[in-house]
Amino acid sequence: MPDTNRRCLHLVSDSTGETLYAVAKAVLARFTGTDVAIHMSVFVRSDADLETALRRIAAHPGPVFHTLVDPDHRARVVESARSSGHEAVAMLDAPIDCLARFLGREPDHRPGAQHRLNDAYFERIAALDFAIAFDDGALGDRLKAAHVILTGVSRTSKTPTCIYLAYRGIKAANMPLIPKREPDPAFFQAMAAGIPVIGLTASPARLAQVRSQRLEALGERSHDYADIEQIRAEVADARLFFERHGLPVIDVTRRSIEETAAEIQAILHSTGAARGEA
Repeated sequence: MPDTNRRCLHLVSDSTGETLYAVAKAVLARFTGTDVAIHMSVFVRSDADLETALRRIAAHPGPVFHTLVDPDHRARVVESARSSGHEAVAMLDAPIDCLARFLGREPDHRPGAQHRLNDAYFERIAALDFAIAFDDGALGDRLKAAHVILTGVSRTSKTPTCIYLAYRGIKAANMPLIPKREPDPAFFQAMAAGIPVIGLTASPARLAQVRSQRLEALGERSHDYADIEQIRAEVADARLFFERHGLPVIDVTRRSIEETAAEIQAILHSTGAARGEA
C-alpha cells in the first residue's frame, strides 16, 4: 500500500545523484517549515535498477526529480509519477537545451558524464590531499604550493572550509592563530611569495558556544579555551593581525561552509588568483 502519511520527493539519477541532491536541498530551503522525505535512487542504468526505483515511487508517491539520459527510462519515470498524480521533472533539460542552442551542437548522451576521470577530477583529489596535509598549521616549504591560506583563531571553520574548497580543486591550507605564539615562519615566507591569505573570524559568543560543545564532546575541561573573555582577547588580537598584514577578512558567524567558500572564491577571482572550478 502506498504511504501517504508524509510528503515525499524522489531523486532518480543514472549517476551519483550529487547534482540532484544539491538542487533539491536548495529548492527545499525556500519552503521553510515543511517536512519532506527525500528518497534517492542512484546509478539507475539497467532495467532492473529502474524497476527498483519505480517500486519505491509507487510505495511513496510524490514528485520526481531526475537526471536520466535513457529515453525509455525517462518515459517510464514520467508515467509512474503521473499515475499517482505527481510530476516528474528532468532537472537538467532546460540548461542543456539552452547550451545546445548556444553552442550549436547536440549534447553527449552518456550517463554520469560529469563524473568522468578527467584532469579536474585528479586536481580535486590532489587538493584534498593537500588540505589534509596542511591542516592545523602542518606547514613546510610545500606551503608555497597552496592556492590560498586560511587563518584565524580556533573553531572558525578553517578545516571544513579547506576540505570544501578542495572539492572545487582549490589547494587551501589552514594556519591557526594560537594565543601568545608566533605563526610558523613558513607562513610568512608563503605570504611573501604571493600566496593569498584570508582571515576567518566569528563572534566571541558563537566561538564560546562551539568550543564548549567541542570540549563536552571530548569529555575535557579547559577554562581558558571556552572562556568568553579569553576568546574576546583572541578575536581582537586576530583582528590586529589581519589589519597588520592587510588581509581580507570573512566573518563566518552566520555563514555556512558553502557561503564562506563562495566568498573566498570571489576574493580569489577579484585578485586574479582563482583556481579550481568556477
